[in-house]
Amino acid sequence: MEHGSFSDHSKSTFSLSDEDHTLANSVRFVLNQDPRVSFCGYSIPHPSDARVNIRVQTTGDSAREVLKDACQDLMLMCQHVRSTFEKAVVDHKLSQPVKDMSIKK
Repeated sequence: MEHGSFSDHSKSTFSLSDEDHTLANSVRFVLNQDPRVSFCGYSIPHPSDARVNIRVQTTGDSAREVLKDACQDLMLMCQHVRSTFEKAVVDHKLSQPVKDMSIKK
């Protein structure tokens, strides 16, 4: 859910349900890398409430579009980490010689 102004699209607060620090801090990190962002931060209203509020203020671009771009960038980062990890696992398995399985009776 977006809480923002109808007249100024460069500032908005987005409320995400069923999320916690894991996603919010990652999105905040990616948003802070974007030169279009003048401020971003997040808060969790209450520890027992599985919801985060992410505040985005931009230099003029739509906060919604900047947040959408940040989420897409984060997805690409996660895909890169996953594929790099999977490749490392395969490389490790291939570099280890298969040991003879001798079953002792």
